[in-house]
Amino acid sequence: MNTGIRPHFCQPSTAADLTVGTDSQLAEQLQSSHQRERAAMSSLDDASPVRVSADCALQSPAEHITQVITQGAQNHFTEVIDVTSAGMKSLSFVRQVLAACLCPQLLTDHSLPQDVRLRAQCLLDACDGGSVGSYSPSAGITHVRQSITDFITTRDAGVPSYSKDIFICVGSQGALMLLVKLLARGEGQTRTGVLTPVPCSPTLPLLLDAAGVKLLPYQLTEERGWATEVDELRRALTAARSHCEPRAIYISNPGNPTGHVQDRTSIEEVIEFAADQGLVLLADEVYQDSVYGPHAHFISYKKVLFEMDPELSQTVQLVSFHSLSSGCMRECGLRAGYMEAINLDPDVMHYFDVMLCFDISAPITGQLALDLMVRPPKPGEPSYDTYTQEILLTKATLSQNAQRAWQVLNDLPGMSCQPAMGGIYLYPRLHLPPEIIEQAKVLQVEADVLFCQMLLQEEGVLVGTGCHRDGDPRRHHLRLCVLVPADALEEALARLRSFQLRLMGRFPHANKGVKDKHRETAMSVNLREPPRGKHI
Repeated sequence: MNTGIRPHFCQPSTAADLTVGTDSQLAEQLQSSHQRERAAMSSLDDASPVRVSADCALQSPAEHITQVITQGAQNHFTEVIDVTSAGMKSLSFVRQVLAACLCPQLLTDHSLPQDVRLRAQCLLDACDGGSVGSYSPSAGITHVRQSITDFITTRDAGVPSYSKDIFICVGSQGALMLLVKLLARGEGQTRTGVLTPVPCSPTLPLLLDAAGVKLLPYQLTEERGWATEVDELRRALTAARSHCEPRAIYISNPGNPTGHVQDRTSIEEVIEFAADQGLVLLADEVYQDSVYGPHAHFISYKKVLFEMDPELSQTVQLVSFHSLSSGCMRECGLRAGYMEAINLDPDVMHYFDVMLCFDISAPITGQLALDLMVRPPKPGEPSYDTYTQEILLTKATLSQNAQRAWQVLNDLPGMSCQPAMGGIYLYPRLHLPPEIIEQAKVLQVEADVLFCQMLLQEEGVLVGTGCHRDGDPRRHHLRLCVLVPADALEEALARLRSFQLRLMGRFPHANKGVKDKHRETAMSVNLREPPRGKHI
């Protein structure tokens, strides 16, 4: 297999360097900053170009506004509220065990629960030299890989898992990058392509670019709760085969950032499609612990596959991903995740190990946190009650926030939002005035990027952009994280409401005839029983 990497990057794109000011200054600041941005790009002609996500580019003006406020600038808001990522407190058990691993003197500190100290000692014994400062085997610490296999076997009601199929990497993105690099080969019409949902995680297109593979977009059906339609998969595959070689299909379940959750029939349809077309199935299941919809529950692709015809369960190549970025753990910064590879050629599995030897292994602290994620305290252990209460609080906050935000967004003019069944995001649609869309064209930015810049400037709320280079250019969205403290979300929603009412008040004609239609669609998806073969 040709695993050579042929990066294909695009020119950088950064957002405006905004300062806090009045409404009348906004257009001037946006215009001048984008002019500076374009002028600065000429100095990068001799450098390797790299694509920068709009979300990353919004961080700089957000930090600048915070700095200006700290220096005493007068404004009607006193802080920037960031709802682009999770902002809940970490789990006590996880941090206590990691603290004892980092500082072994705590192993004799009886202020820590006994099960915390015992687990820390067990994990240190699994590390070379009994230290978190050591290296690990290329595929990860053997003890942790076994814990992961036990977790998967229990989760999937006895479907066996084996540690030889588990590879621990620097987050699920690191695992996905490793796999995509193995798939990458060819140029032009023989270049590898990966069927990818639109919308998807904002980092996924960047990853595929870096790996040198072609992103092949298939559209999720927004009006059906972001359903995955097999007819759309076939359309995307047929269109792609004229200019590249599709070799894999990527699925996010629960959906990031859409919040959809697939039922068994929908999963079976995707598996059968992958089997019929000879595609490797890549299943991102990072938010499997964050399902809260009234009719939804998580079923892994592996479990469904092994309950189908043996001809499929023994031949379909499936790679699933999980990581510390899950809704309940929220330990993204520890940078550890894993993949489980099913039905891949043994030589390919060996090559995974070889490639990992040349890559940076996942941090030891992250690997130990993975063990804590898949092997939490048991009933009767000292930390069990506190751990359970914290998990229940996280899930309750996530569910209540998602419902609250959905209601507020659907009540606003110029917005509509499908309900989320899982994950940590809502993905509302913007029905923008033509004037805003035209202004975005003048500034050479996507319309939803301009909306996010204006919202940040006027109300101090940082939300994720919904722009996708392969999406419908007539549709504009936001990405809103709801795994934040309830009071922070309420304040963010209040500011968003103030901004949206003010914006739509300037263009009262823009929302005529669209609001009731889209709100009715969203309500029907939320209240009806899920259609067979679609998302719950």
